[in-house]
Amino acid sequence: MKVAILGYGNIGRAAEQAIMTAPDIELAGIYHHNDNIDNIHADVVLLCTPTREVEKFAKMLLKRGICTVDSFDIHQQIYKLRQSLTFVAQEYKAVSIVSAGWDPGSDSIVRALSMALVPDGVTYTNFGPGRSMGHTVAAKAIPGIKDALSMTIPVGKGVHRREVYVELMEGANAEHVEALLKSDAYFANDDTQMIIVDSLAAINSLEHGVNLVRDGLSSNVPDQHIEFSMRINNPALTAQMMVSCARATMRLQRESRYGAFTVIEIPPIYFLPGDEQNLINTLV
Repeated sequence: MKVAILGYGNIGRAAEQAIMTAPDIELAGIYHHNDNIDNIHADVVLLCTPTREVEKFAKMLLKRGICTVDSFDIHQQIYKLRQSLTFVAQEYKAVSIVSAGWDPGSDSIVRALSMALVPDGVTYTNFGPGRSMGHTVAAKAIPGIKDALSMTIPVGKGVHRREVYVELMEGANAEHVEALLKSDAYFANDDTQMIIVDSLAAINSLEHGVNLVRDGLSSNVPDQHIEFSMRINNPALTAQMMVSCARATMRLQRESRYGAFTVIEIPPIYFLPGDEQNLINTLV
C-alpha cells in the first residue's frame, strides 16, 4: 500500500514516522499545501492539513480515485462533511475516512462500545489537561495572533475551559483579537481565557489526554461503571490512527464499499496489519 502525506506540520511529521514503522505501508511522498496535488500518486493520502481545508483537498483527491484519511475535528460538522464526501467518493469509486484522530476517532469507538455495554446511562468525555491541536491551529488563524497554544483544562462531567496563550502581532488590539477568538466555532461553547505572552517557547507542549466515563444500567442492573483513560503525545496518536485507517480504506475499496465513513462504521480488524485468521485467534 502506497500512502502519501499532505501537510507537514506536527501531525504530518508524526505520520511519516508511523508509516516508516508500518510493516505493510510504503511512503509515497510528502507534499505541502501549496504543491500541485496532481503530482500525488498514491493509494491513500493522509490529509494532515488544518481542519477547515480538509473538504477541499479530499474532494480533489477523491475525484482522482485516491482514497483519503483526515482528522477533521469540529464535532458538530462531521456528519455534514461525511455526507458531502460520500457523493464524490461513490462517484469515483474511492473511500474517505473522516475524523480519524483520537477524538473524534478512537475515543468515538470507545464511546460506542461503552453505550453498547451500558445502554441506559450517560457518558462524560474529559479532555486534558493538554494541548488541543485543532484549537491551536484555529487560534493561530485569528487575525492579530502571531503564534498560539490552546490548552484544554477539564472541569469535570465533560465540561472544559480553554486557556489560549498567544503572541500578538505588532500593533494588534488585544480586545479585538480576544473577541474574534471567543466567537470562533472552536471556542464559542467553552469558557475561554486568552493569555498574552512574550514567547511560547517555554510553555509549548504536545501532551494531551482523556478520561472517558460512562455510568448507568445494563439489563436494568444499576451502578455499571466503565472508565477509559490515556495520556498521550497528541500528534503521534492522531497520526497513528490515521495510518491505521489507511489500511481500512484499502479493505473497503476492495469490497466495493465506496463512500465516506467515520471510524465507528468500520470493523476494528480493518485497522490492523496481518492475517485475518491470526488476528481473530489472537484477539477474540
